[in-house]
Amino acid sequence: MTRPERMDNCLPGVLVPRALLADPAAFGGALAADCMAGDLVIRDGRATGLIASGGTPRRMVLPRLTEPHVHLDKCHSIGRMQGVGGDLATAIAAQKADKVNWTAEDLRSRAARGLQELEQAGCSAVRTHVDWGEAADPRAVPLAWDILGDLAADSALTVQRAALTGIERMADPDYARHCAQGLCDQGGVLGAFVLDQPERDAGLANMFREADRLGLALDFHVDEGLAEGLDGLERIADAALATRFQGPVLCGHACSLANLADVDVARIADKLARAGIAVAMLPQTNLYLQGRTGGTPDRRGVTRLHELRAAGVTVTIGADNVRDAFCPIGRHDPLHVLGLSVLAAHLDPPLGDHLPLITTNAQSALGLAPRTVDGAAIGDLLVFDATDSSDLLGGTAPRRLSDALGALS
Repeated sequence: MTRPERMDNCLPGVLVPRALLADPAAFGGALAADCMAGDLVIRDGRATGLIASGGTPRRMVLPRLTEPHVHLDKCHSIGRMQGVGGDLATAIAAQKADKVNWTAEDLRSRAARGLQELEQAGCSAVRTHVDWGEAADPRAVPLAWDILGDLAADSALTVQRAALTGIERMADPDYARHCAQGLCDQGGVLGAFVLDQPERDAGLANMFREADRLGLALDFHVDEGLAEGLDGLERIADAALATRFQGPVLCGHACSLANLADVDVARIADKLARAGIAVAMLPQTNLYLQGRTGGTPDRRGVTRLHELRAAGVTVTIGADNVRDAFCPIGRHDPLHVLGLSVLAAHLDPPLGDHLPLITTNAQSALGLAPRTVDGAAIGDLLVFDATDSSDLLGGTAPRRLSDALGALS
């Protein structure tokens, strides 16, 4: 672009990933591998373009990140557990036993730490799942739900709370109706765990009906395993297509796609794309839990990211569990999880092409408007001290663009 006659400010030596520009050609700058390079022009408080730079680019500008799938009610609880480690069923049992420790003070402390870590990592939005418990009354919300609601009200992040119920409970139409209405009243997301329950079709039918009636988003933990015959993902796609559901649907895990032949993956991916269903790959937890045979694992347990993306499915990645019974380590940091995904799913260079997995794709998956760099407000942009996309994924901490500009004055 030509040098503008008026600008608020200019940040020199900037790289902007092409994958995070709605219109790279119009934004200007010089091509530099998977980025556009130049001095970033700020006009009227927004990033409007790049102009020619006399120096070497030494920083990258990205939109703020989005975390589509975490469990803030469980995080940072591993330190008080004994004898944990094992498969999904073992982790569920261990975390259930730990719930005797879930006081208001405990939940608030751990969840607040998780939110702080997400904010420090550069996130603007997060969806956290909340175990719904076993209360007979579908309108009875767990303590963690209210605690997270209070924390969300005081947080700089957009925090979406998703109720994590069992699909067998949602097979009861009265339970599904009252649960969905309560979530609607509190701005929540209707979610369920779908594995091999006999009632899963009835539960899905009730959930799609209620979500359509109330305008709710849907979120599923689905096929979190490598056992043969898991088919929840396709059943969800079929239910969405049959009801012509138009709201956001996000399916996490989908590990069992790894069992299927390419022709079956292609069939399911086509249904997902036509239904507008997004899929979240969750490498931290799935690499740890899946493929356990008593020795060294020889299966990754992550979903078929490449095939889904090639079919036009919106794919994102999330941290899932952080330092709990499901994953004893991990970080609330989308860039860290993307770096892990590069290894787990063979995400080859150009690495900048994968950044939508933690930005624009993640925002779409949560029903939010995707935010690119061009035209973004200063408050929606981050600066990283990185000289290319590989450097970015090496572990650099973000700064706010406003702080970077202030340091120049």
